[in-house]
Amino acid sequence: MNKYVKRYLIDAMSGMAQGLFASLLIGTIVKTFGQQLLRLGTNPVFEFLVNAGNFATDPHVVGAAMAVGIGYAMKVAPLVLFCLVAVGSAANVSGGAGGPLAVLVISILAAECGSLVSKKTKIDIIVTPFVTILSGALLTVLCAGIIGKAAASFGNLIVWATTLRPFVMGMIISVVVGVALTLPISSAAICAALGLTGLAGGAAVAGCCAQMVGFAVMSFKENRWSGLLSQGLGTSMLQMPNIIKNPRIWIPPVLASLITGPVATCLFKMEMNGAAVSSGMGTCGFVGQIGVITGWFQPSAAAVLHGAVPVTPGFMDWAGLVLVCFILPGLLSWLFSAALRKAGWIKEGDLVLPE
Repeated sequence: MNKYVKRYLIDAMSGMAQGLFASLLIGTIVKTFGQQLLRLGTNPVFEFLVNAGNFATDPHVVGAAMAVGIGYAMKVAPLVLFCLVAVGSAANVSGGAGGPLAVLVISILAAECGSLVSKKTKIDIIVTPFVTILSGALLTVLCAGIIGKAAASFGNLIVWATTLRPFVMGMIISVVVGVALTLPISSAAICAALGLTGLAGGAAVAGCCAQMVGFAVMSFKENRWSGLLSQGLGTSMLQMPNIIKNPRIWIPPVLASLITGPVATCLFKMEMNGAAVSSGMGTCGFVGQIGVITGWFQPSAAAVLHGAVPVTPGFMDWAGLVLVCFILPGLLSWLFSAALRKAGWIKEGDLVLPE
């Protein structure tokens, strides 16, 4: 069971997230940058940036990138991996708003079908692509639309519930997505599969930042600047070995996310209307913050479906972004951890990153 959980939920989802980063995410950033520069005047370089971004964010390209990422993470044979380009492209387009989840499910199944026959015959170069592509195409025709609609509907429900009950849902989403980010699963892939944007996306960003910045600041005594950067700009997953040894060290960032989630949704009404994958990234390479900023000027297709429109950010928008993503997570986690250190729940060396 552990083998399959790792292969399908951890490895495959992580590969899918990397595929999204290498296509939709970077493409959106490049395109938005070019569009903002074009406001200064027409320029071939600025137009090139927009076109480059459009190439990378094409649904066919995004689907292919996700599928290849999934196959690579699953360590499939080269012929199977290359065939997943067509499978992922078809699944993402056919899945519509819930395309990422359709790509995840169908790519895994097609990869396993192809792996069953890979290198088993003397005409492998024909048999393996034949089985992989046909199985992926059949699954796409039969299932992609259903999977996509189910994922989109569930994501819409979360977005709607957050709009209706921003305080409670702000807490729930912030904690759940933040915890997922620290666990060895992909919070980014989850957010992408469900299309979390708007206030729900903002709460997800808050929760991820609470984990990353929280652990980075509260462990500064043990890990100094290298730990601050590796956790704050890298991943809080580095603390998982320590969490297993002493789960109490997880309390400060989780409590911080309980607070920053509602602060984001109710006080600052912070929305993440960029690419949904950014909602699950936190401060990793500042992708979460770039997603929020991108969403202000050029909302993603998923965000537009929920009524998002371009806005000109004001002081409160920028203040909310800085407070929710950086200042509050660090301050709150440090205060909570100080109390737990005093109570003896967190001891010297509990937060030292493994070498």
